[in-house]
Amino acid sequence: MSIKKITTAVAIIDRITEAIGNFAAWFNLLLMTIVFVVVVLRYGFGFGSIAFQESAIYVHAFIFLAASGYTLKHNGHVRVDIFYCRFSSKTQALINCLGSLFLLIPVVLFIGWMSWSFVFESWRIYEGSSQAGGLPGVFVLKSFILVMVATLLLQGIGEFLRAILIIKNQDTPSNESINEGAA
Repeated sequence: MSIKKITTAVAIIDRITEAIGNFAAWFNLLLMTIVFVVVVLRYGFGFGSIAFQESAIYVHAFIFLAASGYTLKHNGHVRVDIFYCRFSSKTQALINCLGSLFLLIPVVLFIGWMSWSFVFESWRIYEGSSQAGGLPGVFVLKSFILVMVATLLLQGIGEFLRAILIIKNQDTPSNESINEGAA
């Protein structure tokens, strides 16, 4: 694969990841509203709703799982960088390249493989809440696992390709050029 194609692929992946992350971020407003309403209804009016409480869980799960690729792109995941931060950018890129290839991508594929039947079975029976008055869409909630697999795998490939560009002393697409391309 040529350097130009790799650079283009990284830019496209980054744009997709940014769009998904920005979309998921708006759900924080919905989550805050739901939690606020749940608290006001429960403590202000003595009214509780299992469905409302579960909807907060659903929205939180969507935000957390859909934005996993965005978080990876912005280095927001936990990293033990006692030594990493002292390495040159090429050595960091080599670590990222090997980490993506031998850890991130295989683990994400394993999660996808192991959860596929779990999600499929939930859809097959249209699984609902085990709580009386809960939401009927547990199958949708479980599907967010596959959303995480897709977003994290896509950005994992992007990070692998970005590391290759750095190792080959090539410029990588910056966040500014990504945002300009989206405008």
